[in-house]
Amino acid sequence: MASKTVKTSSDEILCEGELEKRSHSLFQVWKKKRCVLTADRLRLFSGKTGPAKELFFHSILKVDCVEHTSKYVYFTIVTNYYKEIDFRCTGKSCWNAAITMALIDFQNRRALEDFRRYRYQRSASETQSEPETHGTS
Repeated sequence: MASKTVKTSSDEILCEGELEKRSHSLFQVWKKKRCVLTADRLRLFSGKTGPAKELFFHSILKVDCVEHTSKYVYFTIVTNYYKEIDFRCTGKSCWNAAITMALIDFQNRRALEDFRRYRYQRSASETQSEPETHGTS
């Protein structure tokens, strides 16, 4: 199943398709997952029914590209707690790039929000701490 990319707002789908995730079991089997990428998370579906596992971008530190072969791109998502989740996709699907770009966009938006919040709080505290000047005659 090829991935499909769409222009989006924050809730719309950026990319949808198939990824393979490596299990953490003894045999480390690759399992196919239907995936949906949005501006703030990656959803992983095991089957046609059942809840999705969600990887929220606020809990992801980075995406590491591990290896390119003639058939697959292997990459790892590293969480804020340094848990590593291994994936692979066909080279043509570019899932690693789509996830990386969405993560960077999310981190940039969050940094701007933090900066604006800091600037607003600093401005408000400076306004409150300015002494009132009263003219005396």
